[in-house]
Amino acid sequence: MRTLSRLFGVLPVLLLVGATTPVAAAPRDDERHTSDSLVTVGSPKTTFPRNKQNEPAVGVAINPMDPSVLVAGANEEIDNAPCTDTGCPFTPGITDNGIYFSVDGGRSWTQPTYTGWSARTGTPRVGPIGTVPWFFENGLEGDGDPALAFGPRPGPHGFSWENGARLYYASLTSDFPGATTFDAFEAIAVSRTDDVRAAARSDKNAWMPPVIASKQLTPDTFSDKEAIWADNATSSRFFGNVYVCWTSFGTIDSPIVVARSTDGGTNWSNPIIVFNAIPTTFTGPTACSVRTDSKGTVYVLFEQINTPAPSQEMMARSFDGGQTFETSRVVTSVNEVGALDPVHVANGDPRFTFDGIAGARTFSGLSIDIANGAPSGRDATDQMVLTWSDSRHGLNHEEALIRTSTDRGVHWSDSVAAQQGVDRPDFPAIAISPDGRDVYLTYDAFLAPWRSTTSTPRPMQGVVRHASVGHDGRLDEFETLHRGEIGDARGSSENNLCCEFLGDYNYVAANRSGAAAVWNDVRNAAVCPAINAYRESLITAAPLPKPNPLKVCPARFGNSDIFGGFYRADGGGD
Repeated sequence: MRTLSRLFGVLPVLLLVGATTPVAAAPRDDERHTSDSLVTVGSPKTTFPRNKQNEPAVGVAINPMDPSVLVAGANEEIDNAPCTDTGCPFTPGITDNGIYFSVDGGRSWTQPTYTGWSARTGTPRVGPIGTVPWFFENGLEGDGDPALAFGPRPGPHGFSWENGARLYYASLTSDFPGATTFDAFEAIAVSRTDDVRAAARSDKNAWMPPVIASKQLTPDTFSDKEAIWADNATSSRFFGNVYVCWTSFGTIDSPIVVARSTDGGTNWSNPIIVFNAIPTTFTGPTACSVRTDSKGTVYVLFEQINTPAPSQEMMARSFDGGQTFETSRVVTSVNEVGALDPVHVANGDPRFTFDGIAGARTFSGLSIDIANGAPSGRDATDQMVLTWSDSRHGLNHEEALIRTSTDRGVHWSDSVAAQQGVDRPDFPAIAISPDGRDVYLTYDAFLAPWRSTTSTPRPMQGVVRHASVGHDGRLDEFETLHRGEIGDARGSSENNLCCEFLGDYNYVAANRSGAAAVWNDVRNAAVCPAINAYRESLITAAPLPKPNPLKVCPARFGNSDIFGGFYRADGGGD
């Protein structure tokens, strides 16, 4: 995601959040006193941008063969060089594919240390890294936007859970500086490990080298917004297949495409276009998601951002294991969230922000899940759940809307708002238990209206909610399982310092016991008055000089984190 500007001529878009003084939240009658844990435990709390982690994308997975093992991914800048007097850019060649493990069901997390291309000392060289390994050694640079999935491991007689579980980690990738591994701006790579516990112990050799899953690249291709899924129900005709979807941004068209692997991620098919958008007609498709039901039907859903509004959530299905897809259909209309930010406009990068000027970029996006009964498929209901952030009632009245389908996406329920109280939910994510009994929702709740100044707080916190599913597929009323600590989004930052950055995703994954949720969190970040003044000045006739955060800001400026936990329907949490 960090190099999209090279294709379209816009500035990098990476942001971080924080607060020097916590902002109190109003008491909540239904708030549960559960706990959460810092996921990005190995990353420093000080020295921007090394203290910057965000965007846990499709970023947490539960090992179905060992549910005590959770794996999370996020954009991770631990290995980048600190700021200098000339700015805080990404260090060329540094991989940002953060990886974190929990072996106690989410109570605590570890971040492994491998070796690779590192700039922790300020000078790029081979050294310690806290990201997925083997990119530098293969002429690649991992560029974040992680997507994770567990699937069955292949063996002599095909795929079987008896062989164990394989973890797939998809991410953006580009050529390492000076290398010519492929001819494109950005591609999609897939890393894999069959020994998660060894990988958690910092065993670099537990990982297989990354494989390029996006083929038929051209020099103007920027592959982005990817998701990955392994067909994980033994009842499926295509058990073990792995699917990756992404948007193939180009100067002429920007299709949603899908590639599949039938051999555990070693080889990938040529991409199949499931929807094509012409940039002169549409703003473009984004944020795809892919799932399979208990029979092996493949579902790809994505948001089509239209100009003029409204946008649409769309779906395409495959009934032959991803070889062909039906014509895409509209699932629901979408009212995009946020307001156009004059600071981003002044920088030549027009974006909508959720919380105010120079704020956290946003779009409505989507998140889906299917109760496919994994790992066996025997108790599947195949109910589908879909959520997105919507502003049909106007700015500052956003909702986390949910629709469900009990007939494989042919018909959908009416939209239901699932946020708590007056929360302004940004980037909601949803999961349904494999047996279809419980639905879990997480989002970042903004607690103040959109701000036209950077001088007032922008409080936000992570939220986890739950609803039971009735026999008719209808969702009961949502209740809150957890609310995280409050931080101030102004403490986050893009690397260019113009604006905040939280990223484009949160994530939640469910099993029959509960759900693991991860979210962007700024409780430990510090607001920098000099940065606030600089950002607001960017829309004046006389912008201030760009500050050096290491000289003028609190040490924890930019310290965005990923927090999370495991939450049960009965209100328990780890």
